[in-house]
Amino acid sequence: MSQTQRLHPVAVTVNGQAVQADVPARRMLADFLRDDLHLTGTKRGCETGVCGACTVIVNGRPLKSCLSLAVQHNGAEIQTVEGLAAGQADGILLHPLQASFERCGGFQCGYCTPGMLMAACALLERNPWPTADQVRKGLSGNLCRCTGYTQIVEAVLDAAGAPHAN
Repeated sequence: MSQTQRLHPVAVTVNGQAVQADVPARRMLADFLRDDLHLTGTKRGCETGVCGACTVIVNGRPLKSCLSLAVQHNGAEIQTVEGLAAGQADGILLHPLQASFERCGGFQCGYCTPGMLMAACALLERNPWPTADQVRKGLSGNLCRCTGYTQIVEAVLDAAGAPHAN
């Protein structure tokens, strides 16, 4: 880092924990989470906001963290995939959405899975009983090159307790 590059204070709550850090103005939120906070579940895929692998929840809304600067979120509440199981018996048990992905085979290589989980989590917060079409629309900003999406949609419907109908 050059001497002229200033650091800026950022105070956020990540997965229920208060975090304060000084970051360069140009540090992307994805890099802040991965490199500074060592929360590597947030993936860097395309770095253009197309793939959704970097999706996290900020103040209750899904956000592609590769398109957003960390300093823009001062005071925000951020949830990453690591925070899903955190409330489940000291992180030992899976979050119901994670368990549904496992049960329904909603992942193969797993690279897109954290972003899919976070987008699905935000969707189910807004709409606890989505239809298959609503799930597809809710996940439309996340790409998967392995599964063909059928098992992912089924996993979200399973987590919601909904039938697997189109």
